[in-house]
Amino acid sequence: MVSDFEAQVRARNDKINAQVRATNEKINARTGRPLAMALVVGFALGLALLFSLIFVKALFMVFAAVLIAFTAFELASALRFAGRDVPRLPTVISAVAVVPAAFYWGATGHWLITLAGIALIGLWRLVELARPSHRVRPVELLKDLGAAAFIMAYVAFMASFTVLLTAQEGGQWWTLAFLIVVISVDTGAYASGLAFGKHPMAPTISPKKTWEGFAGSVAAAVIAGILLALFMLQQPWWVGVILGLTMVLTATSGDLAESLIKRDLGIKDISTWLPGHGGFLDRVDSSLLSAAAAYVLFLVFT
Repeated sequence: MVSDFEAQVRARNDKINAQVRATNEKINARTGRPLAMALVVGFALGLALLFSLIFVKALFMVFAAVLIAFTAFELASALRFAGRDVPRLPTVISAVAVVPAAFYWGATGHWLITLAGIALIGLWRLVELARPSHRVRPVELLKDLGAAAFIMAYVAFMASFTVLLTAQEGGQWWTLAFLIVVISVDTGAYASGLAFGKHPMAPTISPKKTWEGFAGSVAAAVIAGILLALFMLQQPWWVGVILGLTMVLTATSGDLAESLIKRDLGIKDISTWLPGHGGFLDRVDSSLLSAAAAYVLFLVFT
């Protein structure tokens, strides 16, 4: 009798486990990501972000510098895989140097060090050409230098707008607010697309993006923007609407831009360093354009 009962319990557990695995596989197939691992990594990054912004604002430089360093390195590596000879060491050094420049020297340091970094990488590449094994045609050299400049502009310069914003009086709350809205955009698009997605938004660039998901992202962003404007930023509700709609446009554009980069490079993820998220660029792509837009909104409304 007991053995029959235990057999029934095991059979029921096996059935439940099979259903859970089937559901996870279905979700992973729809999203292209292992959901559980993505949530764990996202939660860890979120805790580090909150601690750096709320308790010791200067620590946000460390958080940003680590993200920018890894993102610049993995994008340089991806471009090298695609045939562009981008020196990774000076690229990482130059990208990280923009962070303290933006924090302590403001907008002037932000763009000056970005330009200096592009010059350093170019000089490094020219010195490499002194070795016979590194000789290339002028047109290839220009492409390499262009790729390096792209990393500095797209990753270091755009991402450091978060540092520039955080350094302002009360700017850390705007940084936190725009990042929460960007997360709301991703979450709204994910949930709505998973439940209702049928009409592809940009099938040749990002097949899993749908107009239903975009509608969900708009709703989530506007609601989050209004709440954050009222209770965190002490701004009128309509500022939250502007914040939400702006973040939808910039976050979606940033995500599509990164998908286009991966498509051109012929890869699924820039790297596999973040389980469930691909690479660091896969994680921050929605925030790059959004950071610059949030800084502009801060200057306008404060």
